[in-house]
Parts: sequence; structure tokens; C-alpha cells
Amino acid sequence: MINRIMHKENRIETLSENELNRVLHYRDVIYAFERAIYSSIYTIDYEKQTFEYVSENPLFLCGLSVDEVREMGYAFYFNNVVPEDLDLLIKANKLWFEFYEKIPLPDKKLYTISYDFHLKNDSNKDILVNHKLTPVFITDSGKIRKAICIVSLSTAKCSGNIKILKKGCHQILDYDLKKDRWSSVKKIVLTEREKEIIQLSIRGFTINEIASQLFVSPGTVKFHRKNIFAKLDVTNMSQGILFAANNKLL
Repeated sequence: MINRIMHKENRIETLSENELNRVLHYRDVIYAFERAIYSSIYTIDYEKQTFEYVSENPLFLCGLSVDEVREMGYAFYFNNVVPEDLDLLIKANKLWFEFYEKIPLPDKKLYTISYDFHLKNDSNKDILVNHKLTPVFITDSGKIRKAICIVSLSTAKCSGNIKILKKGCHQILDYDLKKDRWSSVKKIVLTEREKEIIQLSIRGFTINEIASQLFVSPGTVKFHRKNIFAKLDVTNMSQGILFAANNKLL
């Protein structure tokens, strides 16, 4: 029942021998990738309708073991996503697969969907996470066979924020839940000076130290910081760093 609700639009019946041979050794890459980043990673096998791989990062585990999360599969969402966000999660998946059906086959690997929802952590407290899903393997008929999901702390103020991004495109599709429709918005672009300030902030430099490094006044650094906060819709540099990193703006 859960599987039908979550991914019925992407159901895979059979695979050709050619499709079966495409996935050799890809899991080794996932293992290496997990060791290199902080975010939680898991992969979905849509043919078997299971979580194929789950990283050990506790952010996504909600106090469970890796094996327990893998065993639960899609049921993990129903047990650990806060009740008020479950409909949102189902809606986001439905929108994704409806949109995905219309994409030309050569472009299908270029798209990623991003949205925010609340998980209950091992202390039974709600945490807002950002979830990005990207196809890894596509069947000959254009269905997603396997996908990688990246889970990180969200910089948003609330759940939702359903967006579809295309690699190399400066436009983002943003879904308005109230109006029940997509709209196109420009991707956020930071100036070189804004990137420099964020990069120095990541290294722990103070405003005065950044000013010294860039040969500008502290007032100029504060001016650029204010513009960064406005562009990213954040209130401090810690949030700005997280947003910029999660959205590959640097």
C-alpha cells in the first residue's frame, strides 16, 4: 500500500539485460561519496521499491540503525516524518513523477527535485531537513530505476519549498502549494565579492579580518553581508554558509 502511494507513477515492471548491466560498481562511488560529505545519503531502487543503500549519518536515521532504515524502506517516511508533512511528501513525489514523464529522454538525468520536510530525531524533536533527489539510472522507457537522495539541514523557515532544478539552467521551477501551479524563477547568483566574503567566513575570519584580506573597509564588508542575507533570505552568516553550500552557489 505504501509503495503504491509513494511511487505508483514510476512503477518498473521488467528490465532488459542491457539495463541490468549498467549498474556495475556504482555503489563503490556512493560509499566514497558518503565518506567525503556531511550530508546523509541514501539510494532508492525503484525496481525493488526499497532503499538500496543508507549512510550512517544520524541526521536521516532518526535514532534507528542503518539496517532498520533499509528494512523499513518507504515505511520509514510514514513512521518518522511528522504527520502534517506526510501529505506534502506524497504531493512532492506525485508532482516529480508527473513532471518527469514529460522530460525528453536525453535530458532526464539533468533534473533534481528539492523540498523541505520535518523528521523526528532520536530525541523525538522535529528537525527541518532539505531533501534532494537525483536520478542515477534510467530505464530504456524513461523511468527512474535508481536515484540518489541527499538529506541536509534545511535553511528554510518552514516545510514545502518544492523546486525542480536542471543542470546548467539559470531558471528554477518553484511550486506554489496555495495556487497549485509551477512558476519559473531565476537561480540565485552571487557576485565574486559575495563569494569571497562567504569563503572567508567559512574559514572563521571576522568582519575586520575579511576587510583586511580584501583591502576594503569593514563597512564595505558589512554592506556585502547585508546583500548576501537578502539574496539568500537568511538572517546570519552561518545560515548563509549552509544555504550557499547546499545550493552550490560557491
